Amino acid sequence: MSSMLIIGLTGSIGMGKSTVAKRFAAQGVPVIDADALVHELYATTAVGPIGAAFPGTIADGKVDRQTLAAQLMADPSGFKRLEAIVHPLVFQAEKEHLLAARIGGAAMAVLEIPLLFETGGEKRCDVTVVVSAPADVQKARVLARPGMTEAKFAQIITRQMPDAEKRRRASYIVDTGVSLDETHAAIDRIIADLRKQTGGTAYATYWS
Repeated sequence: MSSMLIIGLTGSIGMGKSTVAKRFAAQGVPVIDADALVHELYATTAVGPIGAAFPGTIADGKVDRQTLAAQLMADPSGFKRLEAIVHPLVFQAEKEHLLAARIGGAAMAVLEIPLLFETGGEKRCDVTVVVSAPADVQKARVLARPGMTEAKFAQIITRQMPDAEKRRRASYIVDTGVSLDETHAAIDRIIADLRKQTGGTAYATYWS
């Protein structure tokens, strides 16, 4: 079985990662969404450890994301404790999904990870795709989300590497500040380019 190319997909909040991920999936590339895995873990394996580390954040047997977010906003030092619980669980879940993709014969797979560079996750990928848009477009998109405030947006941004630095580190950049057709065309060109590459080394080194 030839090796599978691991693509790290990332970008700051409001840049359009889900639009890009959907296009990869529509073109037959398996996409593993780290945020979706966290949602699952918040209803299963992570409940006990998070309840112990952050009292009062469990409701109806699940992690109450809003209560947890409020605690973290009040005391940002809690992020490190939370990451120590969640990151190993997410890594294990990603590993299982990648194995399933490989068994299914996928030539490549996407790991959609918002904090890819911030957590050093790019080391476990063969290539990286950064989703980007102008700052004013990003801000308008994020502030249009339910429950979002300028203060929340500012706090999220402080935990994310600047867009310019992500772009500098990227193997490929997708600009979502253009029309959807142009964005899709750019993604399709990247996929065509990736299909020409032989399997990478990241899977064997980090995921098998």
